[in-house]
Amino acid sequence: MSATIQGRVLFLCDRPVSDPGVGVVAAELGCDLVRARTLDEALAHARHGDELPDFALVLAGYSGDAAALFDSVRRLRAALPQTPVIAHGIPAAAPFALEALFDAGALAVLHDPVSIPILMAKSRFFLEAHATAAERRRAEAALRDTRARLEAIIAAAEVAVWSLDIASGRVRADARMIEMFGLRPEDGDGVDVAAYFAVIHPDDVPPTQALLGRAMETGAPYDATFRVRTPAGGWRWVLARGRLDRSAGPRGMMRGVLIDASVRKQAEERLQASEERYRTLFEAIDEGVCVIEMLYDDAGKPCDYRFLEVNPAFVKATGLEGAVGRTIRSMLPDHEPRWFEVYGKVAATGEPMHFVDEAAQLGRWYDVYAARVGPAGSRKVVVLLTDITQRRRTEVELRRLADDLAEQDRRKTEFLATLAHELRNPLAPIRSGLQLMRRTRSDPAAIARVQDIMDRQLDHLVHLVDDLLDVARITRGQVELKPALIALADVLNAAVETSLPLIEAARHQLDVRLPHDPLALFADATRITQVVSNLLNNAAKYTPRGGHIVLAAERDGDHALIAVSDNGIGIPPESIGEVFRMFTQVAHAARNVPGGLGIGLSLVRSLVELHGGTIQAASAGTGMGSVFTVRLPLADGGAGTGAAAAAPHPETAGIPALRLLVVDDNRDAADTLAALLSIMGHDVVVAHDGHQALRMLDGLHPHAVFLDIGMPGLSGYEVAEAVRRELRHDGVMLVALTGWGGADDRARTAQAGFDAHLTKPATVAAIEAVLREVTARGTPSPADG
Repeated sequence: MSATIQGRVLFLCDRPVSDPGVGVVAAELGCDLVRARTLDEALAHARHGDELPDFALVLAGYSGDAAALFDSVRRLRAALPQTPVIAHGIPAAAPFALEALFDAGALAVLHDPVSIPILMAKSRFFLEAHATAAERRRAEAALRDTRARLEAIIAAAEVAVWSLDIASGRVRADARMIEMFGLRPEDGDGVDVAAYFAVIHPDDVPPTQALLGRAMETGAPYDATFRVRTPAGGWRWVLARGRLDRSAGPRGMMRGVLIDASVRKQAEERLQASEERYRTLFEAIDEGVCVIEMLYDDAGKPCDYRFLEVNPAFVKATGLEGAVGRTIRSMLPDHEPRWFEVYGKVAATGEPMHFVDEAAQLGRWYDVYAARVGPAGSRKVVVLLTDITQRRRTEVELRRLADDLAEQDRRKTEFLATLAHELRNPLAPIRSGLQLMRRTRSDPAAIARVQDIMDRQLDHLVHLVDDLLDVARITRGQVELKPALIALADVLNAAVETSLPLIEAARHQLDVRLPHDPLALFADATRITQVVSNLLNNAAKYTPRGGHIVLAAERDGDHALIAVSDNGIGIPPESIGEVFRMFTQVAHAARNVPGGLGIGLSLVRSLVELHGGTIQAASAGTGMGSVFTVRLPLADGGAGTGAAAAAPHPETAGIPALRLLVVDDNRDAADTLAALLSIMGHDVVVAHDGHQALRMLDGLHPHAVFLDIGMPGLSGYEVAEAVRRELRHDGVMLVALTGWGGADDRARTAQAGFDAHLTKPATVAAIEAVLREVTARGTPSPADG
């Protein structure tokens, strides 16, 4: 437990249950805690300051009313101007600016819940400072009293009087001196000086003898302070003064007085102890503290200040070594003038100031409290400062993160609105086409045109969904590349074939420039084709009708360069860095070309980087076209081979009629797939839930089951597991139908017993590939089932 500290603390708190930590700290420090429930009660205690010792500290509690807290701090500061005020119980996320609280007069802030160690440290500092100041005042008062008493004694001749015959060495003294030295009364008529030195403290004898000898030889005034043994065995301080009278005796006479200086010496020792305690606190406090003296120019304007005192925490907070005695201008020539103005105002008005500011030359931010030292006219200012540079940087970073989150939220909102628009665009012609087909069943040509429109819109819808799924997979790190040795020319040709309808529809001129030598990549052919096709589609979309698009490829060392350029609307210089950001569209492009989700180029960059490549965008500005350059590493050796260039094509031979079961709780989806399979020449039966499918298996003996995954009651996974448990169904091929097509999704269907995985909406080519696999496994006859 720390040493007991005396003092009174005024605690204003209107909470029903006040913080128990305050009582714990008060008991620990041994101070008198005066509680007040209301401001009026607290002010009443303050007004009785003449009857009781001053308050050393005021704790102003916060109960949710900021205005009341500010008013309490101001009025308590006015009532107790010399007493520091600490705002207590402030929430960590305060609903008001802490600067305003300091402006109201608070010297420190304690957040809720209050940390007892912090409250203990701050309370100890202010209580000890108050005790030090009080003790200093008492010591100074005692010293003044002692001096007054001495002067009164001298004036009333209440001093010991003595004389020393230099020739004989004998001292004559009055009764008071005889009493002070503990000699016999008869010794007052004359006794050898050695008798007096015998009762002086041994440490004081040599310097006293030296002073006395010098006075006798030179005639200089004799002035000595030493200790004399008391009858009780202690020591008292005495002050001896004398002058040489050469006219008396053969060698002269020293005549003087002796004064009891014990009271004054004790006061000086107490004052010295108080000063040492102040110095210890000053050096140990963890806040930077300095005392400065303001300097003024000829016009009386503050222009500099000199350091009088600094503590180690100040040196640590500022890095200013050896500051005492030097001016701030000599150490920081470019120090901002506003610091001089603030400190000059504090010295001139005597009003403390609390503020937060940056010392640019130091590169640090500070929380500063400044107050005048001394009465009006004093040029001294005490400054308490805390380095808050890291906190300031954290606040700036938090603001930046908040701005980023707001920007991301804005782009997400725009994306969702655009997505809704883009998804409705293809759905509208599909719905209109269906209605038209119902009304024109006798017009095959009209139906064919409508089907072509619906087919294109469905492809567009599937493309949108695929892009969204690709973005989601890339974001989750679930894209699984299937690299192989591929010819670059084949990939570029496939991309051109994919994008050619869009390019031709806009009547653009496409110039394809392939490298003279074959180049090979070790990459996922589907994904690289997707990259180049997206870039071609982007060029076609953002180039005015009848434009010019160039697809060029060449070798650059160990890399292949693929560039897609156009003479379209271009990219403003300030937007170059944004074109690859998710859900971002360049503003002028969005105005000129409606639609688009802002994910195409982001998807392209992700796919390129997954292959170890890079992509860059360049443009001379708005209306000057743009160039997108992809750099991909070449396969070892760089050149393509005939084997790499030639891709196997599936057999196109006819598929015999098969018995098929379609299971889907979505009746429209099940019926349309069944109709398509029937047109392809197969015998198809439909079930609309898992239980019905299991009941139909034994009687149907299908060659394959197209099975939806997400069905109520009994899911596709559960149906598949039930089928695989029955040996009689070993020959049945199970085909999963689902909207999820990631690697994890395919692994799960395979684990459940599925033989194939089709992602909705399944294309005719994908369905035919599955049926060929059924045929390749050997078509069983009905009897075999």
